[in-house]
Amino acid sequence: MSQPLMPFATAVWLVENTSLTFQQIADFCGLHQLEVQAIADDTVQTKMVGIDPVRAGQLTMTEVERCQKDPAARLIPVSGPEQAKRTKGPRYTPVSRRQDKPDAIAWLLRYHPELKDSQIAKLIGTTKHTITGIRDKSHWNIQAIKPQDPVALGLCSQRELDALVSQANKDRAAANDAAIVDRETAVLEEELRKLRAATRRAEAEAAASTDLPPEE
Repeated sequence: MSQPLMPFATAVWLVENTSLTFQQIADFCGLHQLEVQAIADDTVQTKMVGIDPVRAGQLTMTEVERCQKDPAARLIPVSGPEQAKRTKGPRYTPVSRRQDKPDAIAWLLRYHPELKDSQIAKLIGTTKHTITGIRDKSHWNIQAIKPQDPVALGLCSQRELDALVSQANKDRAAANDAAIVDRETAVLEEELRKLRAATRRAEAEAAASTDLPPEE
């Protein structure tokens, strides 16, 4: 099932304007039920204006009413042209959201240091130069940057972030394992070098002793 372009903003609108269950909203928006509950409880870090999925052509009011009557039903989005597959280029971000990117980058650098700059750049749709500027505090607007969750800002989905963090942790674990193997290999090679050197010395001493003239 395709998800709304702005899942958090869509969830905000559905929470405020319908009697759908948290699970129904979560399933439709591709969020976790607890994330929807946080929106309803007004405990999210960033306040967001809701987006009407009906006016956006993603959902019909008839479908909303059907699911309000049946809490076990799942919202079915309006079928439309198949979305174009994402290219390998930077993520497109609406103009209204681009000003939030530095805040999201600062949040990721603080709470997910395991992520590579290339991963952050792809997730948020930014450049490595911007990430470096925020990390070393040379960014032109560094005083105004406040770390904020990119999911709450609508710059990526929770699933995308979780998948990226999981991959980063796997990569780091693999790198650590490789480093351990390299260290152990280096130790073994050093021990072997010492053993060979000792063997050569012993052979040289043995050869020297056989060349000595017999005592009179």
